Amino acid sequence: MIDGEPAEKPITADVVAKLVQNHREFLAFLERRVGSRADAEDILQEAFVRGVRQGGSIRDGESSSAWFYRVLRNAVVDHYRRRGSQGRALEALAAELDEATPPVEVHTAVCACVRELAQTLKPEYADALERIDVEGESVQDFAAQAGISANNAGVRIFRARAALRSRVMASCGTCAEHGCLDCTCGATKQPSR
Repeated sequence: MIDGEPAEKPITADVVAKLVQNHREFLAFLERRVGSRADAEDILQEAFVRGVRQGGSIRDGESSSAWFYRVLRNAVVDHYRRRGSQGRALEALAAELDEATPPVEVHTAVCACVRELAQTLKPEYADALERIDVEGESVQDFAAQAGISANNAGVRIFRARAALRSRVMASCGTCAEHGCLDCTCGATKQPSR
């Protein structure tokens, strides 16, 4: 009993049997409304759990099927509300990420400096960085085209990044740590290979 309300009556075995007997019809009802069998099955399972808990809320004279269809309609509404809130959250995240993306000019200036420094690395390191980090090629594809194992390619890109990081630190000094946007230091100090 909560706040003076009578406790709900437990669901009876014959009501459970009737619900299980109509499983296919309930599933078809949901699938037509949500457009996905997987979503319909998930909603139906949640509704069965909810129905067992709330089985005592069947109105006098109401059939258990009619009552359960009402539970299903509410479950569909809840499904679309959750989906809508997830969509809004994803849109907000996308907008936040768009705002966090540096302007093209900054990206171009930094990339030009780093690209110049990358060319001072061993040729196989420079090639790995260009193809994997700049062009977006997968490590597996790079390995296949370079004729090396995927593990070897992973080690190569790791070492190439470490070497580039070292070159950036040597060339730009503390600017590299703090995100210098005036990328003119790379032209003055070119470390040797």
